[in-house]
Amino acid sequence: MLRLRQIMKKYSQSKTVLEDLSLDVKPGEVFGLLGPNGAGKSTTIKLITGILPLDEGSILINKYNVKTESVLAKQSFGYVPDTPNVFLHLKGIEYLNFLRDIYGIPKDDCEKIIMNLAKRLNMENALDDLLQNYSLGMKQKILIIGSLLNSPKLWILDEPLTGLDPIASFTLKELMREQANKGNSVLFSTHMLEVAEQICDRVAIINNGKFIIVGSMNEIYAKMKNTKTLEKIFLELTTNEDKDSD
Repeated sequence: MLRLRQIMKKYSQSKTVLEDLSLDVKPGEVFGLLGPNGAGKSTTIKLITGILPLDEGSILINKYNVKTESVLAKQSFGYVPDTPNVFLHLKGIEYLNFLRDIYGIPKDDCEKIIMNLAKRLNMENALDDLLQNYSLGMKQKILIIGSLLNSPKLWILDEPLTGLDPIASFTLKELMREQANKGNSVLFSTHMLEVAEQICDRVAIINNGKFIIVGSMNEIYAKMKNTKTLEKIFLELTTNEDKDSD
């Protein structure tokens, strides 16, 4: 569903942000991208979504090359960015209808998806309000709804729990698992290690632009025999990595 092969990103000749990253996110799995601030999580996601240009390597989404088949690749995923301040002059329903037209989704099908998700996320009474009047959590919810309108094969979320209350966070985690159960793929970045430990089938920890460990929880626990929690594993690996790079 998602394949990264030896991707690299430089912001200047002297600053390599990502180096030689390779990864597969499989159909039917929730995959967590973990790392400290500045490790390369958001840059990786922006390369996958085509927001940033790739310097080296290749990215395939649903077998479409992000660089050479960008439109087809983008039609295959839904995306929730890390900053929800988009199209603030529109009403919630206007934003969703705009996405409906962009993707060419039949009106009746789209309305069913919108009303189902709006009900689950407690947004039914907010769809006619301007986005600029939404709270942070409400903006996040409308982006979540919009990202699922095209029934994406790959759902990409960058720090999606930011601003959400406990009920909405629970619903989002349910939605991620439901997408995976349909045979789709979910890739999300988070600082909330307990959430990753709870819902992810596999995770990758990235630091200094490199993957330092990738695998299921059981595989990671087996590799780190003397460490019992993901939090301790994360701290041990990222702290050691930082020391090694000094």
